[in-house]
Amino acid sequence: MDFTLRQQALVNSSWEAFNQNLPLFSVLFYTFILEKAPATQNMFSSLKDANADEVSLYNPSVNAHAEKVFGMVRDAAVQLRTTGEVALEDITLGVIHTQKRVAGSHFMVVKEALLKTIKEAVGNEWSEELSNAWEIAYDGLAVAIMKEMS
Repeated sequence: MDFTLRQQALVNSSWEAFNQNLPLFSVLFYTFILEKAPATQNMFSSLKDANADEVSLYNPSVNAHAEKVFGMVRDAAVQLRTTGEVALEDITLGVIHTQKRVAGSHFMVVKEALLKTIKEAVGNEWSEELSNAWEIAYDGLAVAIMKEMS
């Protein structure tokens, strides 16, 4: 299945909605992750020393990391549209994820949190088509990271 221009546009426009209130949506993203998998807290250097309920709107490293994650998924959508696959620009991502002992199940938790966050960001614009576009782009990125982990 090809990643369509429409899917790429959906990811781009919803990323813009996410980015319009980056601090709020960053906190939501990490809150969703920690609710589902509290043990992952130490995998994120920006959350390592915080209480789960202390994920702050004013933590620049939380915001920067969330922006990077969502931006990489947006970039994955572009790559899927243009080349049909995702290639990492930063090959150290595999090493970092290996060092943090990230497992396949963690990718699923992050995917779920990402989708819930985008749903909050776009509100009434949420649709199955939008969800599907983000899922495909995220899965492409996750596969590329996991390849670098092995």
